[in-house]
Amino acid sequence: VEERKIVFSGDIGPGNRPLIKDPEYLTSADYVVMESTYGDRTHETPPDYAVELARVIRDTFTRGGNLVIPAFSVGRTQEMLYFIRRIKMENLLPEFQNFEVYVDSPLAVEATTIFGKNVQDCFDDTALALVQQGINPIGFPGLRMAITSDESKMINFNDKPKVILSASGMCEAGRIRHHLKHNLWRKDSTILFVGYQVPGTLGNALLNGAKEVKLFGETIEVQAKIENLPGISGHADVNQLTKWVSMFDPKPKRVFIVHGEDKVTEQFAAHIHEELGLEAYAPFSGDAFDLLTGACVAQGSREAVEKKSTRAVNNIFARLVAAGERLMTVIRKCEGMPNRELGKFADQINELCNKWER
Repeated sequence: VEERKIVFSGDIGPGNRPLIKDPEYLTSADYVVMESTYGDRTHETPPDYAVELARVIRDTFTRGGNLVIPAFSVGRTQEMLYFIRRIKMENLLPEFQNFEVYVDSPLAVEATTIFGKNVQDCFDDTALALVQQGINPIGFPGLRMAITSDESKMINFNDKPKVILSASGMCEAGRIRHHLKHNLWRKDSTILFVGYQVPGTLGNALLNGAKEVKLFGETIEVQAKIENLPGISGHADVNQLTKWVSMFDPKPKRVFIVHGEDKVTEQFAAHIHEELGLEAYAPFSGDAFDLLTGACVAQGSREAVEKKSTRAVNNIFARLVAAGERLMTVIRKCEGMPNRELGKFADQINELCNKWER
């Protein structure tokens, strides 16, 4: 029986990242399927992220606003906590020593817990050295974890300047959209992006200077300061990708280039063919290959597919969410009313919930 070995790269990290171990190299495969997110560019020399983040926090808190950071729940959120721990421990913000940091994403909270329980598997040598000294690399005074929806909502009723880390990282879904609704209109707040923003996403629109956005059926004017932490990426650049695929010995029969914009996949395929002599191909949707013979047995459509914006929202559901938020506002204004009136209001709400609860 003939066998073939195929390696899927997943996301290839850039290496030399804080907290997390560097990617490992594989050396044996008949076929390789690899990502190419940044297959057309090189990363700039990274700044001292803790110092740069401290600058953004200082600027925001001096204005009296909140720093909202849309962050991927696994990996990026923990890196941000690592930088913030440095800021606090090295006293990089002496004028704001006791500021609070909220992680508002159930998945991010769970991932942070898992990181802490699996330090040998997750952390690099620098982070492990801290653990051996009894120091939690991603824990510090003032760190708050919001798990329930009520805990999440209460963050925006806290008037103190604070840092809010929430998902999703591209602002397409999740609790981050609530924090954007409460902060985008504020001139004193800052939205800091710390990851790649795919074209067509809300995050990409904000980075490209959108003047207003729609959230939960409501048009929000963008007055907050929009910033981007330069050089921070979870994806390897063209040189790092090239090094990763060059480690296979003997050379794979073919390398399939995926997970990149159309021009980038084709450009990177040509690059590793010229540089490494690899048979590289950027497949189209619907292409099929026989891995025993290496032959292409079917070709998919070569027509460009118009990508629909992932921000398409069910307007009726958005109205429902907006109505729910309005109800919460009315409830909070009822504090101090006679108990009889409060009880009557509570009964009406419960009747409505009983009617619609599935």
